[in-house]
Amino acid sequence: MVKDIFERSLEMHKNLKGKLNIECRTPIETMEDLALVYTPGVAEPCRKIENDPDAIWDLTIKNNLVAVITDGTAVLGLGDIGPAASMPVMEGKSCLFKRFAGIDSIPIAVSTKDVDDFVDTVSKIAVSFGGINLEDISAPRCFEIERKLQQMLNIPVFHDDQHGTAVIALAAYKNALKLTGRTIKRARLVINGAGAAGSSIARYFLSAGAVDVIVCDIHGALCSGHTEGMTGAQEELASITNPTGAKGPLAEVLEGADAFLGVSRPGLLTQDMVRRMAKDPVIFAMANPTPEIFPEEALAAGAAVVATGRSDFPNQVNNCLGFPGIFRGALDVRATRINEDMKLAASSALAGLVSDEELSKNYIIPSALDPRVVPAVAEAVAKAAVRTGVARININGSDKFVC
Repeated sequence: MVKDIFERSLEMHKNLKGKLNIECRTPIETMEDLALVYTPGVAEPCRKIENDPDAIWDLTIKNNLVAVITDGTAVLGLGDIGPAASMPVMEGKSCLFKRFAGIDSIPIAVSTKDVDDFVDTVSKIAVSFGGINLEDISAPRCFEIERKLQQMLNIPVFHDDQHGTAVIALAAYKNALKLTGRTIKRARLVINGAGAAGSSIARYFLSAGAVDVIVCDIHGALCSGHTEGMTGAQEELASITNPTGAKGPLAEVLEGADAFLGVSRPGLLTQDMVRRMAKDPVIFAMANPTPEIFPEEALAAGAAVVATGRSDFPNQVNNCLGFPGIFRGALDVRATRINEDMKLAASSALAGLVSDEELSKNYIIPSALDPRVVPAVAEAVAKAAVRTGVARININGSDKFVC
């Protein structure tokens, strides 16, 4: 089945020779059409923008255009495959922006691994875009790149591998805890994977009210005061997590834990580990394409609810549930950034789409194809942007968010 998908995808890409088109939104059939679209008529909007730079939002595609930018250093589970080989993924991300949120986007691969060179390149082209979606950039460079660009630019800069996964995971986690009679403040969560996704999820869950969060890397639990071999980012993470000072490998740290969230490698979680967790544990095995443990194995070992990153199992933690609506809401109010309140609003909106009556072990998060998702997330994000003072314009009513 998997091989068939790979072969069919390759054939589709060969036939299409690219998954995107650029289309003109007005007809050019007469000389008058030509004069309006291009010279001489186009000079007038140029003069308008020169005199009022903010007019670019109303007179160009900027109001609905996102750059999907990578350096190709952390692509899917393939790793550092280079900028050229990353382009099919960037095109795919652009397709999802258009399909789910009506957002136009341009895939861009930058041929440098130098942080400052990458930041300089992006900052110089940012004027054309209403938002920047950073994609598939390795840790810890991704943290520095995002931070520097956020400081330099007055449009949203969003590293989806960090924040998109975190937003969706929190929505699913809230509902899983509700299903098992737990609260986020009391549940003990072990996150396996201390890269971009795991680090961001840990920080985000703490901002949402989680208290007992332990992050493990390949060597075991990150623990403040035991920083040998850690990166600077991991040392900082250790200082704000693991309040009980737990030490040791994943198997030991998991004993008695209420929940496991993996953004790591296939097969790392065994049935025996699940059995040693608290009764009715929550398992999020999100390594792709092969999870840390398969759902049927986790359920047989006593898990109450299992989520993965795959569409062929229930409860897919899919970034498609997040970034289209997040950027739709941000663009619609011309936000200067995507802040923590906007992300938390997105998580709450997603979680709220699953009613108490619908909530079950096989349904803790909506499908990526659920038509309610983007409007709900966009509206929540836009309102949070207005509330927190990062919106350039206000939008009244919810009709704007129906895509």
